[in-house]
Amino acid sequence: MEKLSKLPNIGKVLEKQLNEVGIIKKEDLEEIGSKEAWLKIKEIDESACYNRLCALEGAIQEIRWFDLSIEDKENLLKFYRNYK
Repeated sequence: MEKLSKLPNIGKVLEKQLNEVGIIKKEDLEEIGSKEAWLKIKEIDESACYNRLCALEGAIQEIRWFDLSIEDKENLLKFYRNYK
């Protein structure tokens, strides 16, 4: 099983947080989605920010977070503002 930290945007700290909330492999992250994964992380780390949300979505798409489409970024920003 490949570590989540092998995905774009996922460092050791974010990988540890994902593991803590039950997301162990890429398929888990894809199944739950970036928004739900972020909400779970937010429960254990109040500092979870918009960039972390984008990082999760980028990891799912296997791209760097700053390469997300404008539509994806706007969608994620709306979601983030509802939970900020």
